Amino acid sequence: MTKKEKRKKDSQLLIRINSEQRDAFLSKCEDLDTSAAREIRRFIKQFLKEHEEKKSS
Repeated sequence: MTKKEKRKKDSQLLIRINSEQRDAFLSKCEDLDTSAAREIRRFIKQFLKEHEEKKSS
């Protein structure tokens, strides 16, 4: 199995936030030339990494 096949995105996460926060987030992502999905995935990866390190200690 190749690295690309392992990383296939096959799930979704539905969250509810107020429209003001959503609009501000999407606008900031656009300003920074990134996507909301990319930033949320980055947050999740970092969150898991930080908490895995604490668990291992």
